[in-house]
Amino acid sequence: MSSVHPESLLAEVAALPSLPGVYRYFDADDQVLYVGKARNLKKRVSSYFQKDHGGTRIGHMVSKIRRMQTTVVRSEAEALLLENNLIKSLSPKFNILFRDDKSYPYLKVSGTGSPRAGKVEEGVKPDAYSRIAYYRGGVEKKHRYFGPYPSAWAVKETIQLLQKVFRLRTCEDTVFANRTRPCLLYQIKRCSGPCVGVIDVDQYANDVAQAEAFLRGETQSVLKSMEARMMAHSDKLEFELAAEVRNQMTALSRVLHQQSVDTVTDTDVDILAVKVQGGRACVNLAMVRGGRHLGDRPYFPSHVEDGHAIGGQALEDDVTADQQSLEVKVLEAFIAQHYLSIPVPPALITSEKVDAKVIEAISLQSGMKVSAVHNPREQRRAWLEMAEKNAAIQLARLLAEEGSQQARTRALVESLDLAPDDIDQLRMECFDISHTSGEATQASCVVFQNHKMQNSEYRRYKIDGITPGDDYAAMRQVLLRRYGKVAEAMKSGEPDLKIKMPDVVLIDGGKGQVSMAREVFETLGLDLSLIVGVEKGEGRKVGLEELVFADGREKVYLGKDSAALMLVAQIRDEAHRFAITGMRAQRAKVRMGGGRLEEIGGIGPKKRAKLLQRFGGVRGVEDASVEDLMSVDGISRELAESIYQALH
Repeated sequence: MSSVHPESLLAEVAALPSLPGVYRYFDADDQVLYVGKARNLKKRVSSYFQKDHGGTRIGHMVSKIRRMQTTVVRSEAEALLLENNLIKSLSPKFNILFRDDKSYPYLKVSGTGSPRAGKVEEGVKPDAYSRIAYYRGGVEKKHRYFGPYPSAWAVKETIQLLQKVFRLRTCEDTVFANRTRPCLLYQIKRCSGPCVGVIDVDQYANDVAQAEAFLRGETQSVLKSMEARMMAHSDKLEFELAAEVRNQMTALSRVLHQQSVDTVTDTDVDILAVKVQGGRACVNLAMVRGGRHLGDRPYFPSHVEDGHAIGGQALEDDVTADQQSLEVKVLEAFIAQHYLSIPVPPALITSEKVDAKVIEAISLQSGMKVSAVHNPREQRRAWLEMAEKNAAIQLARLLAEEGSQQARTRALVESLDLAPDDIDQLRMECFDISHTSGEATQASCVVFQNHKMQNSEYRRYKIDGITPGDDYAAMRQVLLRRYGKVAEAMKSGEPDLKIKMPDVVLIDGGKGQVSMAREVFETLGLDLSLIVGVEKGEGRKVGLEELVFADGREKVYLGKDSAALMLVAQIRDEAHRFAITGMRAQRAKVRMGGGRLEEIGGIGPKKRAKLLQRFGGVRGVEDASVEDLMSVDGISRELAESIYQALH
């Protein structure tokens, strides 16, 4: 096997130290193949090149290695952290890879609730009363954040609970500052009316503190505090206030009962269950925060079998992890990669027993001790069983969806008489034109490959220099822009690997659009058989579409129940959606005049948004004086004068 590798690489392998570290393999195109860790770098890496691995997955990977990089670390825990950081950033072809998910929502408690004694009737400031809100993005120290939550639904449900029990405000500061009478939420007892001074600052701050204690899982202390308040009101003969506190306690107790909370032990716990079937895997993550079960979220890693085969080979005598099952390897990969960017709770409940070194690594990463339980009891057992069941359901759903999508791809290949080398690599690109009576014309290009839409490869094209409403000219322009570079690369004999030519070019249109595409392809010297038009049927009814070809073939009607037509319609509709959303955004930008602000030096997206929000649109910015413009955060006098001069 070593005969196919450069001598410099083999010499580098021979010179490796016998220390813990991380190694990276690269192919001839300098694309990362695999990232691995080792207790003994020299022993581990050498084993790849000292054996003939045959036609196995590891043999296929090793045959492509042309270059490597290594990093020496102090311990196995550091090696594990570095390995998974590199896996997430480099996305190797042969590692078990979980896509980075930055979409976790939080519940935000705004401000500090600046204390001011007494009842406020005039000049009520929003920052005196904390606001609860749904939040995504970077955190700020002046606010408090609870979470993360597995879904937006879980956050909104929690907000509704806090409204019902503690009556905290959810309105924007601008709305709060301009209220003259209580809103509907006050009338239905979902807000205590701080905007009009119905509740004093101290009492509201106490409600906020209790709500935060509840979110932290301190439910018993919250109930005891409420009980003490109720008895104090009763002793003062304030029976209406006592009844309100009693109702709060009743609502809170009902929620706790519904949640089946263990209020003594578990406050923040993650439950992790893994299922593997048919070459795919699912890790189901369930979250318990503040003692409440918030729901779950499934994750589906890629390169499962490749990663297991390569990582599971007996390449090193002292690697005990080689005997691990696929389920364990998937679960350990998830823990190591997921908690690099997501806060880890103090306790993990897992369906498989994971290596203690993995838990040690995430403890090191988070700066707190993390424990993992494999065989939980009582309530924890119920949580784990529920997570395992959900993992099995989600994996079965994924396999069914992938099976149906593969069947659709195969049906289309047969209908079009295509002969791809690998049906999984069949690539289709679909184009559509969108405008409103010729205004803000945009073209879209969407990509279908690996039996699914490839969102990262979508492209929009702003169409200029044509007669408004001329769809044919718009189609000519977008096809020339998309495939002109491909044609030049093919003529030069040095094809650009980054510019891919599809197997099918779908055109949303009939004979006219297909004829235009034919002219473009003839001009560029490209294969006409790639062009397929999707012509609407009689009465433009769905299911009656026909396929039109540019190379002279007869029209093809697939039938309304055809799996191939379902796939074509799916791709066509996605192209239409992508084009029309881009067109609408461009149209709104033009009509609102937002582009005029962007053309001013020193005005970026953030300052533009602040200006538009402050003055209600571009017209409001035009009417503003220099002093008014300076009142916006981040706008200096010099910049304000530049804005004023540019708009007048």
